[in-house]
Amino acid sequence: MTASKTIVLFGILSLSLFCSVFLKNSDMGVRAVLLLAGRGLFLLGLSSWLVSVLYPWLRPSSPSPPRNHKEVPDEDVKQKQDLAREEQQMKHSEKATSYQESVLRPRNEFRLRKRVERFYRMTGEGWKLTQGQPLGEGESPEPHSEVKEEEEGSDTPNQQALRRRKLPEEATRAHPQPERPAVKRVVVLPDEPSDDADGVVRVALRCPSGRIVRRKFLKSYNSLVLLDWLHKTGYHPAIYTICTSYPRSPLDLGGDMTLADAGINTDTVFNVEEKDPSMT
Repeated sequence: MTASKTIVLFGILSLSLFCSVFLKNSDMGVRAVLLLAGRGLFLLGLSSWLVSVLYPWLRPSSPSPPRNHKEVPDEDVKQKQDLAREEQQMKHSEKATSYQESVLRPRNEFRLRKRVERFYRMTGEGWKLTQGQPLGEGESPEPHSEVKEEEEGSDTPNQQALRRRKLPEEATRAHPQPERPAVKRVVVLPDEPSDDADGVVRVALRCPSGRIVRRKFLKSYNSLVLLDWLHKTGYHPAIYTICTSYPRSPLDLGGDMTLADAGINTDTVFNVEEKDPSMT
């Protein structure tokens, strides 16, 4: 910065000198002016070079800044540093232990418990997840006589606890036996008699589908055999009935009536029709 100021100062002096000489010799020619300008520039350049060379020598030397020398710490400083490191490491260890106890361990136990519950539910052993209740817990013992106490002395603890247990009324009350299902009646038709047998009649049933079935019976057969035959044909007697052709009316059948009593003494054709719901 000082060198640039010096060069500027020499330039101003040279320019003022040039101007003064030019004013004194104003009648100079162009050649003389150019020669004078060249001399001024040369003088300016020479002065700049001299200033740049001599300035470092003429500049006052400034004191050098002190150097930072690393001093070796003594034993006290090392001990303090070691103590600080140990305290910092202890704080980090406490934080890690607290995080493991309060966050990681409960999280792992929760995940393990969920896996065990899922396993027992999938294997059908969900009862293992319940706490259960020991026999006789929370129940007041009933007074026993000396004879009963002597008898209980020979029982096992489980039998004694079972005896002291207060069972609910539903467990002590005798349950009614379920009703036995009705025995399904098997429909068996008697064999057809031969044509030359005495008292043979032929009966035909005209079904709603247009099909006609025929069979031979004896007049002495029970009249209910016709209902069994109707059932065997595929028409349940609870829905269908056997009617006479003319006049069209339901055939009167009974458990103590034979076919002859029902009016079937000759070959007869009957109609199979649905029962009237209003008549049932």
